[in-house]
Amino acid sequence: MKLTSLAAAALLVAGAASAQTELRFGHVGEPGSLFEASANRFAEIANEKLGDEYEVVVYGASQLGGDQEMLQKLKLGQLTFSLPSSVMSSVAPEFGVFEMPYIIQDREHIKAVEEAMLEDTFNAAAEEEGYRILSFWENGFRHITNNVRPINTPEDLQGVKLRTPQGEWRVKMFQEYGANPTPMAFSDVFTALQTGVIDGQENPYAQIASAKFQEVQDYLSITGHVYTPGYVLVSARHFSQLPEDVQQALTEAAQETQSFVYEHAAQLETDLLEEIRAAGVEVNEADKQAFIDASQPIYDEFAATVEGGDELVSRVREAAGGAATN
Repeated sequence: MKLTSLAAAALLVAGAASAQTELRFGHVGEPGSLFEASANRFAEIANEKLGDEYEVVVYGASQLGGDQEMLQKLKLGQLTFSLPSSVMSSVAPEFGVFEMPYIIQDREHIKAVEEAMLEDTFNAAAEEEGYRILSFWENGFRHITNNVRPINTPEDLQGVKLRTPQGEWRVKMFQEYGANPTPMAFSDVFTALQTGVIDGQENPYAQIASAKFQEVQDYLSITGHVYTPGYVLVSARHFSQLPEDVQQALTEAAQETQSFVYEHAAQLETDLLEEIRAAGVEVNEADKQAFIDASQPIYDEFAATVEGGDELVSRVREAAGGAATN
């Protein structure tokens, strides 16, 4: 039976009215990663708030590109959210403060930093580059894996070819420690380790285990040298074009997801360390004080080359005094 033109038109209008606008969330986390769990929980919370017109859809495992590509796609309006971490230090120099070794003590500390500095410091810097941060989530405390030797002190890194993210301060830090740092997209790391192009890498347990680096690495050294936030990032311009109630719902969802992120991350630290160890990886506790002692030149260079760098470091450290203890 043929539809009349009026009936066909009515169906088209009804279909258009019921169609949802997809809000794409891209991240580099592999299945089982903290990034995946965080983004999926956000989508659940956000979609409950959004109703029928908008839907958050998550694309993990670098499906929408690496961090640098997704930063560009945000500006082009090709996705709504990404979850960058270390790469933000290449967006604005202020984010380099989170690359300073051992500056963040624990999750209560980072929450205090967010409360004290998100708007006036980090969002001010992000918005100058066209972005906005809805909330701090987590990448986590980073540790070193490699196939050369256990890393107890910085001297043990001498000559080790170590993958780092795309951020100048991580490169500078490992150069200072004596390693041979190699910036590389996360999606390329497993193959590079497997083929010996690099000797090792540094990441939180959640990224190590979900990317299955334990299958191609012999040693895990617990250094905790850097804590990296994950930033729920949007394009300031494109996000502002969404209806105000949608912006509010998404911002609230990002902030409400934070408690889940921190609780899940803490649990993964215990569970995944055992999983990595069970895969046959030799695990050692590094001499953190030796790394702290070797880190002063990084702080000196940050203070000398980043405008207001000394003040940034001081404010981050001072926030620890106002943080509740775990």
